[in-house]
Amino acid sequence: MLRSMFAGVAGLRSHQTMLDVTSSNLANVNTTGYKSSRVTFEDTLYQTVRGSTGGALATAGGVNPLQLGLGVGVGSVDGIFSQGSAQVTNRGTDVAIQGEGFFVVQDPAGQQLFTRAGSFGWDSAGNFVTSNGNLVVGWNGGSPPDGTPVDTTGAAAPIGMAPADLANISDIGVAADGTISGRDDTGAVVYLGTIALASFQNVNGLNRVGDTMYAASPASGVPDIGVAGTAARGSMEGGALEMSNVDIAQEFTQLILAQRGFQANARTITTSDEVLQEVVNIKR
Repeated sequence: MLRSMFAGVAGLRSHQTMLDVTSSNLANVNTTGYKSSRVTFEDTLYQTVRGSTGGALATAGGVNPLQLGLGVGVGSVDGIFSQGSAQVTNRGTDVAIQGEGFFVVQDPAGQQLFTRAGSFGWDSAGNFVTSNGNLVVGWNGGSPPDGTPVDTTGAAAPIGMAPADLANISDIGVAADGTISGRDDTGAVVYLGTIALASFQNVNGLNRVGDTMYAASPASGVPDIGVAGTAARGSMEGGALEMSNVDIAQEFTQLILAQRGFQANARTITTSDEVLQEVVNIKR
């Protein structure tokens, strides 16, 4: 009876976690660049009531083990990094990633973070920044005399330029390879820099740190930073943002499953309590 009660409690906890993850997904259904999560369960410890024995040929048969399960636990909470739909904004510094890869940013403490949310712009100091003020990392560039993209062979660093120079540039946009360009007051094309993208061996190993940001971890491996369209990195689409990849129909289905699973395990606890009460009443 106590085994069944504890198994029911474990089931309640696990389905509560499932409900928490599903609720977070639904809450972020319109969050730019959000990637949904899913819960997987696994059975837990077993109590061996009887061990197994091998059979002797023509004299005795073997006996299988007799084991009783002690409940369920959360095996993992995995991210689903499928492509979200692109929403056209017609804002030149908005960028969506098509395919794999993450934008590389730097927070005020100097920590390197990664995101799929490409709502970028210029601050008053001439830095190319995210909507929450993190510096966008890439390669700075001026105006190459032959019109070729800026050199991206060096180490990536925050993108920025002098505010006075930026004030004379209009029609700023981002190309598929991440090149940021505009036109100066003479109408000539000016290259302002190139946005970097990072890829990982194991994206599910990334740590979510809030603000639709991720941090690298030993499980994710070190970031492979480079230019869009190379290696496992995707391309960029200027004037658009990647929307959340949450599937509302799927999440509502998960919500129902979590609710029914919670109810079933709650029923296990109440039934175990009723049986335990009957045992207590035997003495009366």
